[in-house]
Amino acid sequence: MQPNYAMDDAGWDKLISDVAHYFDDLTLKRGFQYYKQKRVQAFRMITQQRIMSLVEGREDYAVSVELDNLPESHCDCPVSGLCKHMAAVLMNYAELQGKPVHSIANAKALVHIPKIPSAPAQGVPGRRGEQLKKLEALIPEATVQQWREYMALLIEPLAHTVRNPQYADRALAAISGVRPKLSPAAAQLFKLHTHLCVLESLVKPGGQPLAANLSSLGYSVGYYTSIAISELQKHITDMMKKSLPLAESPEEWPRVYDTIAYLRGEMLTEARDRSRDQPYFSYCYTLLWTHWITPNLSGPELYAEELEHLRQAGSDLSTNASRHARLLAESRMYYYLQDDAAAMEQLHAAAERPGLHPEELISFLPPLAEARQWTRLTAWLAEIGPLLSSRLYNLQEYAGYWDEAVRHQPEAEPQMWDTLAGMLPLSREIYEEQLLTYGRWPEWMDMQLSAGRQPADFRVSDLQPVEKNAPELLLPFYHQAVERFVLDKNRHSYKAAVKLLKRLAKLYKKLKREARWEEFLEAFTDRHSRLRALQEELRKGKLIP
Repeated sequence: MQPNYAMDDAGWDKLISDVAHYFDDLTLKRGFQYYKQKRVQAFRMITQQRIMSLVEGREDYAVSVELDNLPESHCDCPVSGLCKHMAAVLMNYAELQGKPVHSIANAKALVHIPKIPSAPAQGVPGRRGEQLKKLEALIPEATVQQWREYMALLIEPLAHTVRNPQYADRALAAISGVRPKLSPAAAQLFKLHTHLCVLESLVKPGGQPLAANLSSLGYSVGYYTSIAISELQKHITDMMKKSLPLAESPEEWPRVYDTIAYLRGEMLTEARDRSRDQPYFSYCYTLLWTHWITPNLSGPELYAEELEHLRQAGSDLSTNASRHARLLAESRMYYYLQDDAAAMEQLHAAAERPGLHPEELISFLPPLAEARQWTRLTAWLAEIGPLLSSRLYNLQEYAGYWDEAVRHQPEAEPQMWDTLAGMLPLSREIYEEQLLTYGRWPEWMDMQLSAGRQPADFRVSDLQPVEKNAPELLLPFYHQAVERFVLDKNRHSYKAAVKLLKRLAKLYKKLKREARWEEFLEAFTDRHSRLRALQEELRKGKLIP
């Protein structure tokens, strides 16, 4: 495990200051999008001040970030100077350090955000104050709709302020300042609707969805609003992954039904573009069913009822976005009813529209793994794999579920290979990793040779499993690379060739083929006798006298 190299407060403050000084606002904005889309891969702390990573863009760019001297950072992309890939790596670093990501993303403006007055629940004069007092008294017995009316009044004074992380914090504080006496289940529902109310005010200020006006850069919401939404979604996710104790408070089911109806309506009407961001309310709808409703059900009736509600709601909506959201939700209900054929049919229909978010597909897998339904898990893995059409999505989680399925059901392994092979080239990275994990050395080496990969593309440790278990496979790999280096005809490539020849000598010795090695080396030296620089490097490497 690589060291964490924790940064102290003084170092963090300096980093924020340096980011604000050296990066421009647009670069930070684009870097935040890359960070949010999980394009930062292979993140490694080399030293306390140096980070190495790969960032997925039009190509995979190698990024080196110097925390104590940002101008000395480097990226393989065409941009000269500090770029969005470096910014994304810094935001990923902030997350791993447990620091607020928006402090990096919003570094240039963070200290200049104006203070927003909060809206106290008590002491508000006039008609609005009377409404607040009346509604506050009703909270313990109120419906979800009445809760939302009260919350809307509390955040009304913030309506004309900029939608940024500070706005979200003030809005949450304005509502959370009220602490009615509620059962644990009711308190969780109230807290959820507090966050949903603020989320709606971010996504639909004045009742108009921000996504209706896409910018030329392809962002569905503004930069600072996007930061606020991202943080709010994390709070909602953490909150909803804790169980809802409905068994202790069955009287809260009507509020649950109201919550389902609210999220269903928002999910079916929110915009769905081709960005990598999962639709906000669709995500909350999935969390509600997965973590709060399903664990509290003992029969299928509510799933069947929800199917009817979805069909009825869908008949009143005509946009493609709402149709695909409805199909996805219907698929989930069939899934809960264990009618997998119908669920998969609806899922395929929903996936016909490009841009279906990968998490909406992956979310079908965890409940099956937790329930140890290995046959169903295998079937869903095979069904979902071809639908994961985004090359930028990290498939490690998907591969992990295959490992779990095969470990408990070994006969599923051929289906795993067929599925992963059918997903190429998207699945190339995890396919290669699985080949190594399962000891399929010849297939792995065939892929490297056919792709024109070279030993220099790998760390020595990466090739150690092959060298240990099937060293003979490395012979053509190294021989091919040596010949390529010689064809470059320069001193640097000759040195690289000699280094590989030394590794070849060790392999031949390990395979007890020293005579074959001597024959090759003699023929190689004779064939390239006119290349004086190569001959010199061979002597320096003590390969020839």
